[in-house]
Amino acid sequence: MAYRLRPAHVNDLPDILAITNQAIAETDALWISTPMTLEQRHDWLMERQKNHFPVLVVVDKNETILGFGSYGPFRAYEGYKNTVEHSIYVTPSAQGHGLGRLLLEGLIDEARRQKLHVMIGAITGGNIASIRLHEKCGFLHGGLLPETGTKNGQWLDLILMYLKI
Repeated sequence: MAYRLRPAHVNDLPDILAITNQAIAETDALWISTPMTLEQRHDWLMERQKNHFPVLVVVDKNETILGFGSYGPFRAYEGYKNTVEHSIYVTPSAQGHGLGRLLLEGLIDEARRQKLHVMIGAITGGNIASIRLHEKCGFLHGGLLPETGTKNGQWLDLILMYLKI
């Protein structure tokens, strides 16, 4: 099946919200427990667009949104202005078909176009699929921060991976 990337639009937000809330409810990829609202996702998209950060969606031939990815500031201080942190989410039924890689490569291309210097992925310690994806795209291991956060009463490790653009 053919998939393609395109910039996200406001009318994509219900699908982006559904993917986000599934990840919140069923995974430890997002270290929050409260589902997001459409208004929160709207504000996030507007903020990303205002600051010229990409929000990409991957769609199938029927224009069904199967995943999304974006990047934004790594830290708020001016010394980090050329470093971004990204996030990628793919709906469970579409995982394992290369869509995460398509999204990540699209974000890397955008970062190169914007002449950024480093892209960071912050990955939950047990997420082997995400770690392997990042390795395949050239990311290096930057460090392990043990028991950095919690979700559902469990301490979670954070793995930082980076790519020099």
